[in-house]
Amino acid sequence: MNNDLSELFDEAIKIELNASKLYELFQEVFPDDALFWGQLVVEEKNHAALLRDGRDRFQPIGKFPVEILPASITSLVWANRGIVTLVDKYRERHPSREEAFNTALSLEQSAGEAHFQQFMEKDSVSKIEGIFKDLNRDDKDHALRIRSYMENHGIKVEK
Repeated sequence: MNNDLSELFDEAIKIELNASKLYELFQEVFPDDALFWGQLVVEEKNHAALLRDGRDRFQPIGKFPVEILPASITSLVWANRGIVTLVDKYRERHPSREEAFNTALSLEQSAGEAHFQQFMEKDSVSKIEGIFKDLNRDDKDHALRIRSYMENHGIKVEK
């Protein structure tokens, strides 16, 4: 695997794990929403495991659907830095419930997460793509689920 693709995999995996850390923090801070945040934690970790497994098993034989990864590493690097900064900030000063949900919504609409969602929504062109989608079927569209939860629980969505 070339270095650029290897770095892209590493950053994509990090973004999923960093998102899970942020959601774990929200799970601790907001016990009334703990089940919701906990589900997202599990799903983000599943996304990371899916990418890691794909990198290790399918990429060496040229079968990993690289369309699942953004074309540019720069957006992933910046997103990862931003998430780490948020986790540190929110550990020191807990966000309001509204801020937490809007932060999560913004994260899920960011470049790395949105790219993953676009891959999940497009028609599969190979058996491997279909397998990846089947494995991840229940974990898709976090932004939609966050927005829906916010609306159902009277949490204001920032524009």
